[in-house]
Amino acid sequence: MILLRRLSYFCWIVSSIFLVGGCEPNVPKTKTTSTSMEAAAHSGKTPQAHSSTGGTAGLKRLIILTNGDSPFWDACREGLLAAKSELKLNEVGLDAVLDVNDGTAQGQLAKLQQYGTQSDIAGVGVSAIDAKNVAIADELRSMQKKGIKILTIDSDVDRSQFGDARHAFIGTDNLAGGKVLGQCAKELKPQGGEYVTFVGLKGAQNAIERIGGFGQGAGEKFIDKDTMTDENDKTKARDNVRNAIRNHPNLSVLVGIWSYNAPAIVDVVKEANRRKDFTIVVFDAEPTAITALGEGSIDAMVVQNPFAMGYEGIRMLDALVRDQKDVLEKMLPNYGKPDGDLFDTGLKVVVPSADSPLKPSDFTGVEFLTLDQFQLWLKKYGLTGS
Repeated sequence: MILLRRLSYFCWIVSSIFLVGGCEPNVPKTKTTSTSMEAAAHSGKTPQAHSSTGGTAGLKRLIILTNGDSPFWDACREGLLAAKSELKLNEVGLDAVLDVNDGTAQGQLAKLQQYGTQSDIAGVGVSAIDAKNVAIADELRSMQKKGIKILTIDSDVDRSQFGDARHAFIGTDNLAGGKVLGQCAKELKPQGGEYVTFVGLKGAQNAIERIGGFGQGAGEKFIDKDTMTDENDKTKARDNVRNAIRNHPNLSVLVGIWSYNAPAIVDVVKEANRRKDFTIVVFDAEPTAITALGEGSIDAMVVQNPFAMGYEGIRMLDALVRDQKDVLEKMLPNYGKPDGDLFDTGLKVVVPSADSPLKPSDFTGVEFLTLDQFQLWLKKYGLTGS
């Protein structure tokens, strides 16, 4: 797996930096920025984001286009702004902005089509909302023909069909992440049980890989009862949890796949006063989910690094636009080989405390942190979630 291959390289980079529980987690992932990104995050010079419909006068724009409006993207924006500051993009004629999609494939396609008509767009990193959407892939190809540099960030297109629609993917090895989340459930509940996964859209590549990985990591004692989608509707996300609990009387494991699914699960279990009946494992760490973890309402989180996605996404787009071959070779040393176009930003397992049944020895190739240690990491980069 990409995640395992990069671990030893990454820990060598940051071996002199420690948190309470071990080597510095995975921000950033390359030699050239381990200290400079931290400096940018704390420089006090973080610029303000501009509207997606028009950047700073005279500057070409690098845009990260989200899949929806989750707080997950707040950390990505901070990484984007840190890269913008450190790389001094304004001095080389570039700007960097985060553009928030409305949670639909049509909305994302409309934004991409808009970018394709604007002369000040230099590069776009998109969190592909539907991995198999032909129209989105075709639009990405069209933008590349116009000279716009294209990456996928957080969620990739279907590489088997549309790998040529972008230069590279920056984000989590989502299959590995799903397996880790499944392993959390397996260690927490060795006897197994029925589970339901909750997600925004089944068609997103990160959803496909995480859900599939969860089943592999959890093992044969766990029975998949359903995957319930909410189309990025927070109210429906809560209704889905209520319906799952009502429709599956033997349900014992609730699995949050996208970031806002965690607070939806927590809220519904609280209102039903049924915390003791469920093992709850989730992806990502929205601020409310972090609070819930501290209260004991979540058993374990598998946490991505959206700060690094924003930072490294802008760094790679900048390198593509300015043809910085040395930067690209360091970021993607195996480019052209199988999986050589994937830049992994890493994973963490976060548990409420050292009293958790989960232990560092349960995991290989993943940073393991208690909530206190994770909060120290967030504070270091000025983040409220990840």
